Amino acid sequence: METLAKFIQTRRKELDITPKGLAIAANIPLDTIEDIEAGKELFLPVTIRQSLAKILKCEPDEIKRLEKDIANDIVSPEIIESLKQLILNGAGGLKCPKCGAPLDTRVARMYDLEDNLVLHAKAHCTKCPFQIHS
Repeated sequence: METLAKFIQTRRKELDITPKGLAIAANIPLDTIEDIEAGKELFLPVTIRQSLAKILKCEPDEIKRLEKDIANDIVSPEIIESLKQLILNGAGGLKCPKCGAPLDTRVARMYDLEDNLVLHAKAHCTKCPFQIHS
């Protein structure tokens, strides 16, 4: 079964683009590209999906079909939204709502198509597949 990580990595290599080159061309932080290719990011914001599709010469739907919205299948949207706000406000020591293990959190700084800074809450459980994306 093809994964989002494998698809992005394969397309990038077919086009002879390095991860850094993809990040620059798509105007996406290198750590985001690395997280996608490592399988840490399973669901992408629309702007990132569109930017990747343009550079990787594919349709955004080809990327979207491989995305997995794991968090919303496990935990209520209200809890996810609450955790996102806590992350954006700098709260530490957050626990996974599914298994109680520590959450690895960060705030991703991204830019929309008009170069406006947009902050996204990101988290993944250190034990189970739970993750939060914005």
